[in-house]
Amino acid sequence: MTEKKVVLFLALVLVLGWSLLAPGAAKSSEDEKGIPVIIQSFASKELRAGDNWKVYLKASDPEGKMRYIFATISQPGVGTYPVSITKINGENQRELSGYVYLNTMPIKTNQFFNLTLTLTVNIKDSKGQFSKPAVFPLTFEAKAEQEAPPDGVFKEQSLGPIMITLRTVSGTRRR
Repeated sequence: MTEKKVVLFLALVLVLGWSLLAPGAAKSSEDEKGIPVIIQSFASKELRAGDNWKVYLKASDPEGKMRYIFATISQPGVGTYPVSITKINGENQRELSGYVYLNTMPIKTNQFFNLTLTLTVNIKDSKGQFSKPAVFPLTFEAKAEQEAPPDGVFKEQSLGPIMITLRTVSGTRRR
């Protein structure tokens, strides 16, 4: 009698577990269909401090519900800056192509020389779902020239600024 109870209990657990997991798995795959996708991205890996850094994005959302571009920067000695949120205009909510830009502010010292930052970009839709991140390293070099994006891939259209003011490791802001 005890073995029958154990078998019955295990069968009940399996059925209950399957009924809880199966709908969640189906919902997850359905939700992924509506998540924004960054199809292609590009940014120069080196830049002169003081130049505007253009970060090119090509993204889509079949439901046409892309609403915001989220950007964060991690900097050694400073940490991660608060998120910058750029609103996506109505005509770009299904597909977008263009660039967001970071003003690196001219600096009078060489405190950013050879410093590498990491920018992470996600796109958020109206359902609160985020795209997979696009990650870009940036090193400041005194004689660096910003690379151009591949021809014919991205529109030369501003999607808006990355509203982050970089700081030196000492904590003072450069304006």
